[in-house]
Amino acid sequence: MARLSRVREPLPSPAAGPSARAHSAARAIFREFRPYVVIVGILPVVAALYWGQGVLIPVALASLFTFLLSPIVRALERAGLGRIRAGKVMAALLVVGLVFSIIGGAAWIIVQQVTAFGSELPQYRGNIMRKVQEFRGLGRNSPLAEVQSAAKEVMGELQKAETLKGESKPLPVVVKPEVFGLWQLPRLLQAVGAAGFVVVLVIFMLIERREMRDRFIRLAGERRLASVTRAIDEASDRVSRYLLVHSMINVIYGAAVATGLFLIGVPYAVLWGVLAILLRFLPYIGAPLAAVGPIVLSLAVFDGWQRPLATLALFVAVELVTYMVMEPLLYGQTIGVSPPALLVAVAFWTWLWGPIGLVVGTPLTVCLVVFGKHIPALGFATVFMTDEPALARDVSYYQRLLAGDFEEAAGILQTYLEGRDLAEVYDDIVVPALSRARSDCESMRVSREEARDLYGAARKTVEELAADAGPFAARAGTHGDTLNGGAPVLGCAAADEADEVSLAMLRRLLGPYECEMERVSAHALSGEVVTLAAERKSGVLLIAALSPGATEQARHLCKRLRTRCPEIRILVGRWGQNGAIEGDRELFLDAGADAVGTSLRESRDQILERARLL
Repeated sequence: MARLSRVREPLPSPAAGPSARAHSAARAIFREFRPYVVIVGILPVVAALYWGQGVLIPVALASLFTFLLSPIVRALERAGLGRIRAGKVMAALLVVGLVFSIIGGAAWIIVQQVTAFGSELPQYRGNIMRKVQEFRGLGRNSPLAEVQSAAKEVMGELQKAETLKGESKPLPVVVKPEVFGLWQLPRLLQAVGAAGFVVVLVIFMLIERREMRDRFIRLAGERRLASVTRAIDEASDRVSRYLLVHSMINVIYGAAVATGLFLIGVPYAVLWGVLAILLRFLPYIGAPLAAVGPIVLSLAVFDGWQRPLATLALFVAVELVTYMVMEPLLYGQTIGVSPPALLVAVAFWTWLWGPIGLVVGTPLTVCLVVFGKHIPALGFATVFMTDEPALARDVSYYQRLLAGDFEEAAGILQTYLEGRDLAEVYDDIVVPALSRARSDCESMRVSREEARDLYGAARKTVEELAADAGPFAARAGTHGDTLNGGAPVLGCAAADEADEVSLAMLRRLLGPYECEMERVSAHALSGEVVTLAAERKSGVLLIAALSPGATEQARHLCKRLRTRCPEIRILVGRWGQNGAIEGDRELFLDAGADAVGTSLRESRDQILERARLL
């Protein structure tokens, strides 16, 4: 209980003034209702994003281009343009002019190719009809055709019944000609104005990027200077790397598609390649959309089925190579967002801003996750969206034990064992989980019966892991020799079954060194332990005192053993510590212990060292 009192926030004393008590009560109320305040605060933000999309969408696009072009502008400045007074302006204008010229050229190619394709499309009408008839012929005797025929008969009977009742009346058809001409001029001017605004804004953002960064840091406050600086640098690095690498991959992807379509003979291969580059910026749906046009055109142009199938195989092969080879090789590391969270975020931005949301959704989500890592108020975003494990391995193992899922708990240990030895698995996962179980039992979050069940389940998973690990898995990275003939070691559990499970793991670690350990149950009295140690004439005795708790029992046992058996070497295993190690070490050393181990590995090495001296 002393350990818990150090963690709790101190309560205001009765002598404190009314203002201090009111302030403490207000903070407690705010902590209780903070999730609801956050949820309520999100609603006006979403409303502002929706109603302000006319301004926010160009700003978001300009920010993306700024992230994309900033590394190139910085490279030009380092190359020499930054040394002259107008170097920043020249570098920004040069890069922006080059990039938007390429975009304009690609748009001109697309318009020309689409115009030519539209003029030639009627020539393929007969081939398309033949393909449809062949497809119908293939499915004429299939079960699907029978189901379709039955459905048509049922619908016909229903329509006859409705006609007899007089309820079905023909509706007049009104044909409204689509309006063209000057009425569409405002939309065109609005689109051109938005594009021009984006170009100008990109130029100024590139020129004033350092000034904008400093103003944002000042707005956040000097007290958060370190966290905001790290957040800005990490977000800029992740988004810039993602956009640059994604652009490179899309260009390679589009070039491969255009080359393959040209070799197959599909018309307008350049058009489809450029569209593949642009559409692949849309996550998840871009690649399928890029494949629809060439596949449909190949069905319309070619008589047989070989070239359409070759077109389909081309897109499948290029996508697999891109996904399995190019992206892992060029990305190097992920963008830090889990795929389900990214899919939900992209759907949200698409609902909010339409097709533009598909493009800006991924970078905006990355920025939100990064800022959530460094700004506590946005921490919920990182918890829900990051691709890092939501729980630490020891917490996940303990949670699975609480849920009664012993197979998944054992699977966590098996996965962590790959490339490691048993001592790491025990110290990193099992011991912290046992420590959490004892802490929850002492604070009455779990009952003693539930705690005993947890200890039993942990013992079972440990035994299964030891059986699968092999006889020498516990020796990795330790002393290379063994204790010929064994060594007299006595292990005593100080408090409960958690100490007994810890002793079982320590015994497993000592086994490969031919060092046998006789274990004493936690239910044995201290007098019985002292008598047994005197009878066995044990040279080394270890007291397992898993943290938290068990301090008084271990100290009492140390004192009695030191008085009755002064020649024995007493070791204390104070495992699962989360802090205050030195304080507990001094307590046990003053009680008569020769050494205190804070991990199973350390206690094993202490036993081996002292047993060799015997």
